[in-house]
Amino acid sequence: MKNDLYTVGQAAEYCSLSRGTLWRYIKSRDLKASQTPGGHFRILRKDLDAFIVERGMYPLANNFSSNNKILIVDDDREIRDVLTQMLSAHKYETETASSGFAAGAKIATFRPGLIILDLRIPQMSGFEVCRLIKEDPQTSHIKILAITGYDTEEDRDKIMKAGADDYMTKPLSSDALLGHVAGLLNGKRGFN
Repeated sequence: MKNDLYTVGQAAEYCSLSRGTLWRYIKSRDLKASQTPGGHFRILRKDLDAFIVERGMYPLANNFSSNNKILIVDDDREIRDVLTQMLSAHKYETETASSGFAAGAKIATFRPGLIILDLRIPQMSGFEVCRLIKEDPQTSHIKILAITGYDTEEDRDKIMKAGADDYMTKPLSSDALLGHVAGLLNGKRGFN
């Protein structure tokens, strides 16, 4: 289990900075820290990670997903192509996968900020893909927009329990999809 609270020394080591340099970031309030009753400073991991990503510090910043990258997972080539064209026209960088296993491989290399995930895909269902992504601390931050052409209340409940951030039914209208995508990438949950 990874540490969620760091001393100044531990945080400096984590960032590959000197203790003095990190202390200056704390004093200037560029790095959020809290003070213990004994006068020592502690930094939450989420605040430290945000600090590193904001400053583009290598290598940690390279491990975080980009809000501009969207992975489209659907076994229907036509849907993948239409979504790729639509999203690319709005300056999103896209990659596609036609199965659950292919999605897993793409996530590791592409590092998407959002996955548009069909529920019915070969090799591994969208439900299982979603669950695995959300259970892994390295990928749990990735937003998942579940899509399906077979809308049932049972499937909707099941995918949301698996950790999906939003849900849409096919056929997808361009305006609605773009609204959901922008909302999710800007930190808002579902629009349904």
